[in-house]
Amino acid sequence: MKTYTVQFLPDDKCVSAAKGKSLMEAAAVAGIFINNVCGGEGVCGKCRVIVKSGKVTAAPNIFLTRREIQRGVALACQTFVDGDVVVEVPPESRVSDIPQLASEDAVRFGRGTSLIGDDTEFPHSPLARKVFLAMAAPDGDDNISDQDRLYRELRKTRELPILQTGLSVLRTMPKLLRKSDWQVTALLARRGETAELVDLDPGDTSNTILGVAIDVGTTTVVAHLVDLNTSLTLGTQAKYNSQIRFGDDVIARMMYANTPAKHKELRDLVVGDINDLIAALVVETGVRLNDVHFVICAGNTTMTHLLFGLSTDHIRRDPYVPALTTSPTVRAYEVGVKISPRGLLTAVPCVASYVGGDVVADVLVTGMTASEDVSLLIDLGTNGELVLGNNEWLVCCSASAGPAFEGGGITCGMRATTGAIEGMTLGSGGEIQDCEVVGNGKPLGICGSGLIDIVGELLRTGCIDRSGRFVSDVCDKHLRRGDADVLEFIIYPGESTALGRDITLSESDINNLIHAKGSIYMAAECLLDYMGLTFADVEKIYVAGGFGNYMKIPEAIHIGLLPDVDHSRFHIVGNGSVQGAKMALLSEKALDYIYDRIAGAMTYLELSTSHKYMNEYSSCLFLPHTDIEKFPSVTATETKQGT
Repeated sequence: MKTYTVQFLPDDKCVSAAKGKSLMEAAAVAGIFINNVCGGEGVCGKCRVIVKSGKVTAAPNIFLTRREIQRGVALACQTFVDGDVVVEVPPESRVSDIPQLASEDAVRFGRGTSLIGDDTEFPHSPLARKVFLAMAAPDGDDNISDQDRLYRELRKTRELPILQTGLSVLRTMPKLLRKSDWQVTALLARRGETAELVDLDPGDTSNTILGVAIDVGTTTVVAHLVDLNTSLTLGTQAKYNSQIRFGDDVIARMMYANTPAKHKELRDLVVGDINDLIAALVVETGVRLNDVHFVICAGNTTMTHLLFGLSTDHIRRDPYVPALTTSPTVRAYEVGVKISPRGLLTAVPCVASYVGGDVVADVLVTGMTASEDVSLLIDLGTNGELVLGNNEWLVCCSASAGPAFEGGGITCGMRATTGAIEGMTLGSGGEIQDCEVVGNGKPLGICGSGLIDIVGELLRTGCIDRSGRFVSDVCDKHLRRGDADVLEFIIYPGESTALGRDITLSESDINNLIHAKGSIYMAAECLLDYMGLTFADVEKIYVAGGFGNYMKIPEAIHIGLLPDVDHSRFHIVGNGSVQGAKMALLSEKALDYIYDRIAGAMTYLELSTSHKYMNEYSSCLFLPHTDIEKFPSVTATETKQGT
């Protein structure tokens, strides 16, 4: 097959690509990640590049105007190599910096690692530990086997009803014990209900033992290196999930993984990300990789399946059955994760196809299962996950919100990286009074929290009505007709932006947000209705996920994303996924609690079969709701403003 050279600007990177390969695929080979919300289906329009020279063939699409096509603008996923080509990848099309919301995952709530200790509910008892043993040599009166001698000494240190040892350790044990004069360090690790004697070191090496807690997110992967002796977090690292080139959401990735080769490709990418983060942590902290003995991951069900190399085919098909919900504890090398040779890896258990270990970890961090008061957890993302309950019961569900909360499906949307508008205050007529931009430079686009702010402000100032339509009498000077004759509000004129062109918000963008927020709000109402409760019965509402870190609660209420209750009831969890994984890594009791009291106690409510959800979802597709009495604070604001 004939190959050609593809040069990417301004990176000045060149790669070889076979005839018919997409520019998206060539960019991935070059290590350039291009926004790809739809997974290469050509339906999001976010992967715009400029063909500077050379021969390509392109599939027709609805996103590019005739003028743009004449300038060489093309969709990378729908444009294919047909000769040597030079391509420019503009800033707005790139997946660049780690999102601010992911890198600042230290934003935490309540029961974090500060509660890991001997005087708390979850005492310090890490999933891997080293025990120094100074044993007496065998003699005529005490001639039990080497293994039994080790087990006897280990059981003097703690209760270990079930002990096992791998064959490779047994083979080296006799010589090592005698050579070290019966003074050895035993590495013990939790493996299901069993304590495994994982390895033996000569002498006393018990002062150094490390573990890693990882949030395997759809968008980002975050890792914390932990000293298992002291519970201290030694370092944190985060990066984009490299699978992002195949789509922003898990559905797109599952659809891509339709052959064994593509499935392996996705698995190799997430394993590679984990290895990159662990390697970076080792370099950052100056520790030895061989001292990392345990890795625990928390992620949604799809990410967990891909990590373990399990089929995802039936997760997305009715009746939505995962291969498993309880992950095994395996040698890390079995899945390709590089730590100590006999180190172990496991994952926080999932609940259902669309309620994963990340949400289970969130519940652990909130402590909502320790109180008789009813609490509601909302994990906001492309797939919204909600948990309602207290110390006696838990019910959960998932709601497909779409990518709007992460800037997807929005004309000028982007993730929360440098240049993203993350907050805004408008005056009468839509004039900007204040604007918050990540990195404090010129704006590049609008991220999820910024989108909520802007729509809330447009509603508050009367620039849009409750259906999300622009009120031209109020904000006419900010309106224009965009592509396909769609009405757009000019947020920032081109001369004030990093791109040199207008940043706008269209009525279709607002409609996407309305559908996303409606899905979350209706899901919460369905859980409450299932238990015969209302929002008035909920004592605390926890908002989890990176997006929730920077979302303003009043604006989220104003558009009808969150219920209209006293603001003191809301609590921001931050990255509960990595925090919960870390708690489990540091305490066997916490892991047992996860299995017995959280994942094992949740009742899953399938919204696709809920009559209430199907019948009443449309009532949420207004700002804030068709039943305005559910949002008295919004009513009061409108009355005060005379709207």
